[in-house]
Amino acid sequence: MKLSIPAVLAVVTAASAAESLASLTADLHRAESVREIKNLQKTYAQLAAHGLWNNMSALFAEDGVLVWGQGKPGADILAAADAISSTGPAAIAAFLKSDAGKMDGIEPGSLHALIHEMPVITLSADGQTAKGRWHSQRFLGDGLGKTKIQGGLMENEYVLTGNTWKIKLIRYYPLYDGDYKKGWNNVGNNSLPIVPYHYTPDEAGDPITQASTSADTKPLTLEELQYRITRLNDEDEVRNLQHTAGYYVDRRMWPDVIDLFTVDGTVSVDGRATAPGPAGIQTALDRMGPEGLTTGILNDHPIYHMIVSISPDGKEATSRGLEIGMIGDSNQKTSEWRFCEFRHRYAKDNTTGIWKIKELAYTRLMVASYAEGWSQGGLLPRNNTTRKIPAYLDILGRLANATQKPANWTSPSSSSSNPTTLLPDLRRRLSRSTAFDSTENISAAYGYYIDDILCDAIGALHATKGFKESPGVGWYQTPARISQACSARYGDRNLTTLRANVPLHWRIQPVIIVSHDGRSANTRIRNLQIMTTRDTGSTPGGFNGGMYHDQFVLEGGRRKIWCLTIDEFYWTSASWKGGWAGVNSSTAVARRGGGIKEKRQGINGFVPDVAVSDPKLDPREVGFNGGPAAVVAWPRILRMWWSFRNPVSGRVPEAYWTGCVPCKARPEWYLEANGWEEPPTGPGNGTAAVVRVR
Repeated sequence: MKLSIPAVLAVVTAASAAESLASLTADLHRAESVREIKNLQKTYAQLAAHGLWNNMSALFAEDGVLVWGQGKPGADILAAADAISSTGPAAIAAFLKSDAGKMDGIEPGSLHALIHEMPVITLSADGQTAKGRWHSQRFLGDGLGKTKIQGGLMENEYVLTGNTWKIKLIRYYPLYDGDYKKGWNNVGNNSLPIVPYHYTPDEAGDPITQASTSADTKPLTLEELQYRITRLNDEDEVRNLQHTAGYYVDRRMWPDVIDLFTVDGTVSVDGRATAPGPAGIQTALDRMGPEGLTTGILNDHPIYHMIVSISPDGKEATSRGLEIGMIGDSNQKTSEWRFCEFRHRYAKDNTTGIWKIKELAYTRLMVASYAEGWSQGGLLPRNNTTRKIPAYLDILGRLANATQKPANWTSPSSSSSNPTTLLPDLRRRLSRSTAFDSTENISAAYGYYIDDILCDAIGALHATKGFKESPGVGWYQTPARISQACSARYGDRNLTTLRANVPLHWRIQPVIIVSHDGRSANTRIRNLQIMTTRDTGSTPGGFNGGMYHDQFVLEGGRRKIWCLTIDEFYWTSASWKGGWAGVNSSTAVARRGGGIKEKRQGINGFVPDVAVSDPKLDPREVGFNGGPAAVVAWPRILRMWWSFRNPVSGRVPEAYWTGCVPCKARPEWYLEANGWEEPPTGPGNGTAAVVRVR
């Protein structure tokens, strides 16, 4: 029997739709896998704060392995002989407990703050295994006089077991250690090798490689796909919201902070909440000081390993993570550490669909003066029986236990109800969340490559017409020129290079604003630069704070850096002993070129395509090294720039510069001039009143 042409077309269309559903389902599973792997490792770090060794070891596969490098004097940190190996959950739990001793977060006055950040995750072609590179740092103390500070890199492996991701291997390579009093140096006073990478620049930009759809993949329905993709999109928005809130708090931008809350929002510390509403929130903010920063005031609160969970109905969300307050007044030579866990709540506005903060809830782990540290247990009561551990988020096993769409869930108002248009729209929306993860991936990959000064790899991370700033000099365009500028400034290195000194670039707390089509993104990323050296006679443990304003694009199926700009430094520490409050104005001027414009025309004669001193970049580069005016050095307050408006109110900051930083000097570098969309800068039309940011 012959089918009519319309009937044949109907059969072909149905088969094509089924294939598209299967393909989109497979890609969704891979995107969810990358999220779960990151949450798995972050959960491991969060559990350590309270000495939950059995819970940590339960995150491993049955044959999982923990290989913990020791960093002994004269040892090769890459060699197995320098490491202790434990196999299986029971042995791993025993090692974790023994290694912590009384610095376990359980004993009164003790501290065990473990940080895992800067993930570069790559998924295997079959989606069954994965690898990840992470920065790791531990702040430890027993409250009885002993302290440790340790940091290094992890190259980990993961395996999908029964639709649940497990840790197959944690391989920790120590780089630096010390105690609180003296600060840190290279482990064993060794020169440090480069820890081998599990990825190439291209692989870092494509963590969710599309694979052929498995024959046994059961396609999800359009409704199921819509529900789960919406949850991914919501996670991205909540993460951006909280990271933005953190940046506003850093600069004491109190009106912007209050804008982010629901009308009945609250702030609580150790279970004690403010009155609901703006007045109560203002009271909590005022405890940190008046609006704006003045000379010598530091109010930084970096956010680490945050996990976001969306409620089944999609109307509420929760985040959990660690915040380390770095508070100080260089005028009074006083400063503090404030270690806090948080479990914040959010609500989606029923009318606008915009996420808002409902409650900021902090639990203090440790408060300590910078001068004394946490060796004796800090400033909080040692036996705080009222303090409760913030509940952990149950976010693992999302593939095996995918939340079913509840009856009261409603699709986003922007979604199409036509199946023929909904499928491509869901593909687009999934691409926006995969853009979030691939952007975070390539951002972290850059941080690791610049640590090791692998100039060819740094260039390869950039798009064909991409450009990168060399601090104090200007922007170089194309991968080749970027690599050449790197080599001219730092010299050529390779994977066998041993380093006496290593600057570690922690690129954390990203705000990633993705374009409508998922092909481009604007980012704001904190730069926490940590220095380590083998010379114990030198000043150990210096660290500084800056900010990246970068753009990323999808080129040839891989995420690449389009524009990289760094604003540095907003604060500095000349040494571990002095900290951020130990820098005075005269010292800062001496360290930053006498407070005058540093006239650098290039790097050893290698001239940039756009100089930092270009008059078209005034006022954007005023105050920065190489800019068109005098350097503003900490403890003076350097103006902080923003490429986006308040994500809830649309409030416009005073220091507002959209798009790529050097594009006002080279308009042909704008994203739109090269076939990409400019990501949105905030809600509304962008005409909200300008507010004063000091």
